[in-house]
Parts: sequence; C-alpha cells; structure tokens
Amino acid sequence: MNEIKLSLPVVDDYQVVQSIGRETFYEAFASQNPEGVMQEYLSTSFSDKKIKTELANKESQFFIAWDNDLPVGYLKINTGNAQTELLGPDALEIERIYVKATHQGKKIGQLLFDKALEVARQKQKKTVWLGVWEENLKAIRFYEKNGFVAFDKHIFHLGDEAQTDIMMRKTLSN
Repeated sequence: MNEIKLSLPVVDDYQVVQSIGRETFYEAFASQNPEGVMQEYLSTSFSDKKIKTELANKESQFFIAWDNDLPVGYLKINTGNAQTELLGPDALEIERIYVKATHQGKKIGQLLFDKALEVARQKQKKTVWLGVWEENLKAIRFYEKNGFVAFDKHIFHLGDEAQTDIMMRKTLSN
C-alpha cells in the first residue's frame, strides 16, 4: 500500500466528501437497516447543501485520506457550537471517521483518529469525545483501545428508528 496522505478539503471539494460519506455509511450500516431508510438518510445527510454548509463551518474541520489519487476515507471534527452535543469550549468532537471497506484494516482509521488528537492538542482541548452506535462493537473496541471510556448515551435517528449511541470520551494530558 502507498503512503496515505491527508488533505484539508475546501467547500469546492464537497463532492469528494459526499461520495466517501455515502459509500462508507452504506457499507457500514446497510445490512442492519431497511434500504428505503438508508437511501433517505444518505440523500438528506449527504446532500450538496448540507455538505457544503459543514465544510464552510469554521468550527468544523475535515481531513480526506488519499491513497494516491483515490479518496479512501475522511475525518470530521467539531468544536464549539458545531458539536452535536454541546460539551463546552474545552471539548472536541470526532463526529465521523469513515474509511472505505476496500481500505479497512490498513490503519487509515488510526491515522485519522491520531489526526483528531493532534488537532485537539493544538487547540488546547481537554477532552475528545464521540458517539458510536451501541451495535458497532468493532468501533467501540477501537475507541476503548485508544483510551476512550463511555460516559453517557444519546439517540441517533435513522428514519423513524431511534438508535442508541454510546458517548465516549478521552481526557487529554497537557
């Protein structure tokens, strides 16, 4: 495998982020959810307008992982009011770490995760947090291995279904 490079997308790169988001979300969750619900979620959550708005938000930051000219994953982090749960000015949220199935197991998720921690330290945040679906045991183990602990739960709506996310956090040392 080639060395994976990370880039900071701009609003004009929305189609790359949109494509990776749709593909990876579908790969990860389609087998556990009805097709119609998945398609509605993908069209709403990864619409042109929504992705452009997210990319333009000064309190959100994206990093695209590239294998040569192929985008294979991305990271979305939030601070301040961009957080999906307002955990205060000392917190950074990892909202998404998405990696294409073709590149799973190649440490790209770890690379993106490490980038999130690097940014959190640069921004002098005290905690990093995220929400992970309670059924996604592989992701939960990954975050536990990286020092995260569960601290709460919140509801994620996928269509009419309310799914429980476990909220996990890691306290950063100074």
